[in-house]
Amino acid sequence: MHTLYVVGTPIGNLEDITLRALRVLKEVGLIAAEDTRKTRVLLDHFEIRTPLTSYFEHNKLSKLDAMLVALAEHDVALVSEAGMPGLSDPGYELIRAALAQDVNVVVVPGPSAVISALVGSGLPTDQFVFVGFLPRKSGERKTFLQSLAREPRTIVAYEAPHRVVESLRDVRAMLGNRAISIARELTKLHEQFVRGTLDDAIAHFAANAPRGEFTFVIGGAPSESAAWADVAITVELSRLLGDGWPSQDAIREVTKQSGRRKREVYALWVQMKA
Repeated sequence: MHTLYVVGTPIGNLEDITLRALRVLKEVGLIAAEDTRKTRVLLDHFEIRTPLTSYFEHNKLSKLDAMLVALAEHDVALVSEAGMPGLSDPGYELIRAALAQDVNVVVVPGPSAVISALVGSGLPTDQFVFVGFLPRKSGERKTFLQSLAREPRTIVAYEAPHRVVESLRDVRAMLGNRAISIARELTKLHEQFVRGTLDDAIAHFAANAPRGEFTFVIGGAPSESAAWADVAITVELSRLLGDGWPSQDAIREVTKQSGRRKREVYALWVQMKA
């Protein structure tokens, strides 16, 4: 077996490619790309003629065997559409399969929207949690956000432009009016950071249609705000009751998790039943 190179590529500005990444992309026998058209733009810009094959979300499992065969013949570079493969992009399954076959896996570091958005946010960077893309449906998103309500570390998430305002409103409902930094179109011509509170961000993007690629950096839960908001309690009560929990057991469980008094949780349950 040869080597699988996991290569970070620019997230916008082509000048962010590293010298090492250019050398590896020239020397390997094959490049497995999430989006061959976008990768071809990068390769053409730097006059790299290495053969390309597609490796994306919908063929990442069916092509595993073919990729392992390729690795038996020559070195392979894995690249995503932009940034580091495996971070909310295809790559994890191939890396695991390669390691299981004792293939040498080498990471060639490169740009990352997660890190770029975090360090430019002005929010604490010593500890953070990256959660990938937020769930698409509001109900699932609220339940997911509720699980982060008492998370003290800075939270980093991706979001699609057409869901930005709706998602910000759900974050506001579940986590309160926290500090947030929203990075848009990182390293590109129209790069923008919107920093402030969630209320500030909602007002901004309600007035300015969101366009481009977005990364949310959300302040962690301050100790004095660790208790759940009312809406978070009602969402969790609804979920547990929907799963068949008896009312008293659901109230007891939410009281334990939420940091609120039992009578407060009970009062919200009564409102739900009214």
